[in-house]
Amino acid sequence: MATYCLISKTENCRTCYKCIRSCPIKAISFENNRASIIHDECILCGTCYNTCPQHLKEIRNDLGIVKGLVKWNKVIASVAPSHLAYYDNTDISAIREALLKLGFFAVEETAIGATIVKKAYDEMIQEGRDVVISSCCHSINLLIEKRYPECLPYLADVLTPMQAHGLNIRQRYGDDVKVVFIGPCVSKKDEADHSDLIDAVLTFEELDRWLKDENMTLDGEKKGENLEKSKARLFPRAGGIIDTMACEREDYQYIVVDGLRNCMRTLEDIRNGELHKCFIEMSACAGSCINGPVIRKKKASIAAKLVNLNRYAGKQDFECGETTSEDIQHSYKEDPRVQVMPTEQQIEQMLNKMSKPHQEDRLNCGCCGYDTCRDKAIAIIRGRANIDMCLPLLMEKSKSLSDTIVNNSPNGLMVLDEEMNVQLLNRSMCRLLGIDSAGEVVGQHVAMVMDPTDFYDSLDGKVIYGRREYLAEYDKYVEKTIAYDRKFKVLVCVMKDITEEEKNRQAHKDLVDNTITITDSLLEKNMTSVHEIASLLGDTVAETKVALEKLKELVKKDD
Repeated sequence: MATYCLISKTENCRTCYKCIRSCPIKAISFENNRASIIHDECILCGTCYNTCPQHLKEIRNDLGIVKGLVKWNKVIASVAPSHLAYYDNTDISAIREALLKLGFFAVEETAIGATIVKKAYDEMIQEGRDVVISSCCHSINLLIEKRYPECLPYLADVLTPMQAHGLNIRQRYGDDVKVVFIGPCVSKKDEADHSDLIDAVLTFEELDRWLKDENMTLDGEKKGENLEKSKARLFPRAGGIIDTMACEREDYQYIVVDGLRNCMRTLEDIRNGELHKCFIEMSACAGSCINGPVIRKKKASIAAKLVNLNRYAGKQDFECGETTSEDIQHSYKEDPRVQVMPTEQQIEQMLNKMSKPHQEDRLNCGCCGYDTCRDKAIAIIRGRANIDMCLPLLMEKSKSLSDTIVNNSPNGLMVLDEEMNVQLLNRSMCRLLGIDSAGEVVGQHVAMVMDPTDFYDSLDGKVIYGRREYLAEYDKYVEKTIAYDRKFKVLVCVMKDITEEEKNRQAHKDLVDNTITITDSLLEKNMTSVHEIASLLGDTVAETKVALEKLKELVKKDD
């Protein structure tokens, strides 16, 4: 079993939701904040391949398979006429020359198969069918099979030009040949995976890589295939199918619808029974195949592509051999893998979980990628989206959390712009500055409430962190920090009210100072007393000594 022809590389996904926003059928799921293609629902239009800014959607590389086929088999290349939109100033003869050098046995134009298909369309209209939808675009066929099965009866029951040409080649060369289609479309790889008529598909990008590997270039001067019988070369542009048809019934409308969203709206009209007696040429790509996924990568002008295509197409049909409309009959069937729609109760319950219980809560802004909040609720129920993909809800939560933190902070907070105009004050700052309401100051110069010197210094690069100062006009002591955010060009000031702390500190200091003063006074008094006592004691001792000496002498005389 072949691997998926369009894959997601999820490891580098940045969760920008661009792929889901651009995907018309929302065949993208998000798991662990990584976007992945839902292959059962994808119709391979290539939109995500072109829009992913990280280039994480990749087309399967079948170059190795084709090189192997060419090496061991007789391989016929079927080249889509949209090559004129991809390769500037190069016709099929230059491509044929290059492919033959690469080892292909023969090179033909897929427009041969387109001629067979358009004849079948003419026959359907002549039969009087009510509505006929062209079956050339495999992405449209997948869209109808997966999303609009009610429209299957109107889808032309014939092969695509690619497969019709594959059948035609096998009828002429035998069943032992291999057929490789080369074109601008990723969905053709999937179509070939489910077909016995096409053995492999290369995109023009893959052919470019092959040519580069072999150091080959296309001869832009080679102009030898301007055949008169080449009308179906118009197929790859919008309206090109109809321009090749007979369109003989005057009671029929011939309508061109390109771009997936337009096609989906048209299919809804058909499903609702609003269209009758018309042939509808449908193309998934805006502008049709000349603006296919691979060609869109080149970002070339559609007008220039149309000029090349119109100039190159002949006035008559290709010769198709013996292949008939009966040979290319094909039935398209409903894809049974389509998921069942959740109930209204489930959807409403999910909307409540998404914090969108009321209609006014459902902005339908599309930021998440889904057209409506209801569509997103369905996607969540189906396991392909997350509740937190809602940008307005995240912003509201973020603002609520920020407001809660800011307004309940015990510290004062003020934000200024570079012109020193106040942008924000929290409640604590209002209390600190004696302001009744932040509205009184927001938008005004900071000089209205305090000295702006420190803010200008901070703007010039001076660091102010944890500075203690006294705000005389408010009789407040504060600890001030000012930071300048260069990215968002704002000054953020945080002020902690330390008035009580400072008053307690000052009171403690006064107490200590007073205690020291009293102690010093007491010490001085005590020292004076000590000196006085010492002086008195000194005089008494001297007198006593004199008396004792006299007594001692008298005692000696008596002896």
